[in-house]
Amino acid sequence: MSSPRKTSPPDERSATRLRNTGQAPTAVASARLNDDTTTATIGPASAGSPVEVLWVALKLGLTSFGGPIAHLGYFERTYVRQRQWLSSDQYGGLISLCQLLPGPTSSQVGFLIGLHRAGWLGAFAAWAGFTLPSALLMFAFALWAPTDPGPRMHAGLHGLMLTAVAVVAQAVGSMARTLAPDLRRRTIALAACVPLLFLHTGVAQLLTLAGGAIAGIVLCRSVSPMAPKLPAVLHTRVAWTALGLFLALLVGLSASALLQRHGPIALANIFYRSGAFVFGGGHVVLPLLQQALVPAGWISDDRFLAGYGFAQAIPGPLFTLAAYLGAAIAPPHPPLLWALVALLAIFLPGLLLAVAGLSLLGLIAGRKIVSATLAGINAAVVGLLAAALYNPVWTSAVQTPIDVVIALVAFILLQRFKTPPILIAALCVGASITTA
Repeated sequence: MSSPRKTSPPDERSATRLRNTGQAPTAVASARLNDDTTTATIGPASAGSPVEVLWVALKLGLTSFGGPIAHLGYFERTYVRQRQWLSSDQYGGLISLCQLLPGPTSSQVGFLIGLHRAGWLGAFAAWAGFTLPSALLMFAFALWAPTDPGPRMHAGLHGLMLTAVAVVAQAVGSMARTLAPDLRRRTIALAACVPLLFLHTGVAQLLTLAGGAIAGIVLCRSVSPMAPKLPAVLHTRVAWTALGLFLALLVGLSASALLQRHGPIALANIFYRSGAFVFGGGHVVLPLLQQALVPAGWISDDRFLAGYGFAQAIPGPLFTLAAYLGAAIAPPHPPLLWALVALLAIFLPGLLLAVAGLSLLGLIAGRKIVSATLAGINAAVVGLLAAALYNPVWTSAVQTPIDVVIALVAFILLQRFKTPPILIAALCVGASITTA
C-alpha cells in the first residue's frame, strides 16, 4: 500500500501556488486579515527582489515622458501586462486610492507597487529608480542651465510629447476593457469624462471621483460582487505610524520654520506643505511653489519658469522640479544638500499618506458596499484618463496633420506590433525633427 499523501492547510497551499506564479497571496492575506486584523502582515510574497524593482523602475524613470497621466500608462504596460506583478484590478485599485490622496499620483502608485513586489526595500527602490533620473537632470540644469534650447531641441521635445499621446491612448483602451467592461461602468466612465474635458483643476478631479463612488454604490452592487484586490496588506500599526509621522512633520516643520526664515528648515517646510496639500499632481503644485518662493525672494520668476519649462521635457515625475529649485535657491557651496532637502520634503508627505491609505483601505476592501464604491471609482478613473488623453496630452502635442499621422503610427506600433516605448520615443523624436 502506498503511504498517504501529506497535505498542507488550504491557506498554505494557496499561498504556495501564488508564489509559484509570481503573484502576492493577496486573497490569503485578506482572509487572514478578516479573521484577525492584529496579525496582518506586509503582503508582498511574490519572490521579487529590490534590485529587480530598482532596475525596472530605473528604466521607467529614463523613458516615461508626458507627465503623471502618461506615467500611469507606462506603469500599466510594464507592471501589469509585461511583468504581471499585479492584476488590472489591483492596479486600478491603487490608482483609485492614490487619486483620492494629495501628492504625486504616479510616484505613489510606483511606491506601492514596489512594496507589493519586494517589501519596504522594494518600495524605496521603486521610488528611487523612477525619481533619480529626472532629479539628477533637474539638478544639473540648475547648475548649467542653457540660455537658448534652439529649434531642433524644441522639435525633439515635441516628439516626446507625441510619444505620450500613443502611450496614454493605449493605456486608456486597456484599462477601459478591464475596469469598465459593462454598460453601467462605461456610463460612469463617460459621465466622468465629459465634465473633465472642460474643468481641469484638481478639485474637479476629486469631485468626479467622489461622483464615481456614489454612482458605484447605486449601480454596481450586482455588477461587482468582489472588491478590487489591493496588492498589499499592512498591519494597522503601519497605517497609524505613517499618519502620525505625516502630521508630526507637518506641525514640526511649520513651527520650526518660524525660527528660520530662509534656511534649510524653512525650505523643507515650504516643499512639505506643498506636497501635503496638493491634489492633481505636479501641474497643480507648481503655482503653489511659485507663490511661496517668488514673492518671498527665494528665486526670481524668470528662473523659476525656466526650470518649469525644462521639467516638462524630461522623463519622470514633475515633482522633481524641487531638485532644481533647491539647487537654484542654495548658497554657493552646498547646492546638493538643498536640492536633497527640497526633493525629499515634497515627496515624503504623499508617500506617507499612500502607505496609510493602503493599510486602512485594506481593512474594509472586502465589504460589499466598498466593492461597489471602488468599482464606481475605477470606472471614473477610466473617464479621468480619457479626458486627460484629450486635454492636456492631445491638445498640447498634436498641432498639425503631420502630428496626427506620427501619433497614429506610434499608437499602431505600440498596440499592434508591441514595439517597446523607447523605440517609439526615438521614432517620434526623429519624425518630429525631420518634419519641423
